[in-house]
Amino acid sequence: MLSRLADVLVPVAGRLTVTTDPGAELAPGSIIAANHTSFADPAVVLAALHRLGVRPVVMAAAGLWRVPLLGRALAGEGHIPVHRGDRRAAHALDAAAEALEQGRSVLIYAEGGLPRRTDARETAPEAFRSGLSRLSLRTGAPVVPVGQAGARRIISGNATKQLAGLLTSPLRRPELHVHVGTPLSLAGDSAARTAQARTAVTTAWRTATAQLGEPAALAA
Repeated sequence: MLSRLADVLVPVAGRLTVTTDPGAELAPGSIIAANHTSFADPAVVLAALHRLGVRPVVMAAAGLWRVPLLGRALAGEGHIPVHRGDRRAAHALDAAAEALEQGRSVLIYAEGGLPRRTDARETAPEAFRSGLSRLSLRTGAPVVPVGQAGARRIISGNATKQLAGLLTSPLRRPELHVHVGTPLSLAGDSAARTAQARTAVTTAWRTATAQLGEPAALAA
């Protein structure tokens, strides 16, 4: 339901385009790793993946499960709450591994949070946490890097700016882009695997920003 809903609502808020690397494959049981810049980007990524025929399980902040209606929908569809800084955090990896074994794809945000910025500009993904590396090591699942750009044009800044951005986006309809990279198999120790994943997501993100003409696409 969430994937279908995102694919309906996102085109109202902006103009979404999607590209993929040649031969890129979103096989069942894949770990999908995306960059995280805005409260809006999960919807943008879900809409893009829905167009490609993929409806992933999402690993998301546990606080969302306390939101009326949304929490019930998340639980009913098998999405995975992540309790950061809590002993229950390990349960999220158990649930993700089980979903992968069942042939479902899992969408993970390895940065573990949003950037602390108030402007709408694009910047490269921040440091990844170890959860993605541990999940790939445990399951052997391929990692599909996804880069999204433009979500901060819908929602960014403080609470007032976020609300204003959301309300005006149907009038502004900012450009949004999602790029799906080539799947990779992570190798080496935890640090090496994390670095490989971050490099691949950054490359996909740079492709997405270039599609929007963002200056960040030219950054080293």
